[in-house]
Amino acid sequence: MKEWEEKLIKLAENRVFQKEPMSSHTTFRAGGAADYYVQPADEKCLRDILCLCREYGIACMVMGNGSNLLFSDGGYRGVVLDTTACLTECRAEGCRVYAGAGVLLGNLSKAALSAGLTGLEFAAGIPGTVGGAVIMNAGAYGGEISQIVSQVRVADQEGRILTVPAGQMDFSYRSSAAARQGWTVLGAEFELTAGEPEAIRARMEELAVRRREKQPLEYPSAGSTFKRPEGNYASRLIDEAGLKGLAVGGAQVSEKHAGFVINRGGATTKDILTLCSLIRQRVKQNSGVELELEVKVIGEMPKHS
Repeated sequence: MKEWEEKLIKLAENRVFQKEPMSSHTTFRAGGAADYYVQPADEKCLRDILCLCREYGIACMVMGNGSNLLFSDGGYRGVVLDTTACLTECRAEGCRVYAGAGVLLGNLSKAALSAGLTGLEFAAGIPGTVGGAVIMNAGAYGGEISQIVSQVRVADQEGRILTVPAGQMDFSYRSSAAARQGWTVLGAEFELTAGEPEAIRARMEELAVRRREKQPLEYPSAGSTFKRPEGNYASRLIDEAGLKGLAVGGAQVSEKHAGFVINRGGATTKDILTLCSLIRQRVKQNSGVELELEVKVIGEMPKHS
């Protein structure tokens, strides 16, 4: 066993899984195995492992619920750290809620509801975690994380812990300073407003009904597969190109919502990305619009002739 491996296993207190299939840890249910999948015991453990990987030049990535990730079929040559195993603190104080990066947005929304705070209703049905939501400025139904976050706690690429005010997070559509600077989000504080619990609950239930009616929640997916083009909607452009139901292997354009590429069963990452490439080509031919993937692909894109 290599020296760094021994140190990794010691730091992680044996919560290290080798050749772990990432299809088990992503909402697309596709992708190959990571060399090392680690569930750190706490934040210090996570930071120590990040430092270890940096010291030995080992590829390392931090992930939450895997709701916006797609791993290559060849897997990941390095260490994957799972924030849902450790960064799960969630507490409300007055009109502010602090949540660790591994807290699911659904649980964060419930915590706000319990505290009688409004502003997070839009996030209740988003399947990601706080860390991923901050990095990509997640949003739905007119709400975005940037509208309610007050400050973010991060580790920079040198391992320093920074508390970054919202005004310095440089949020934009599906991006942030954390994404561009390669920061690891450790947690975030949200500034909310006192509200009526019954009204908050009613709004959350209303949005849940809308999601069930319009989105193919019965199939694995990464939610909206493509970013929203300026002045338009990806789903509209895909529908207008006649692509609903188009399939490659186990991957298919949802017949319920054209903005979703779904895993109908047994889809490989190659199936999904080949289908996405076809969608982009045909939408470009039909409308002249160049769609951009919202899903983050870990590994190389397959080559097409």
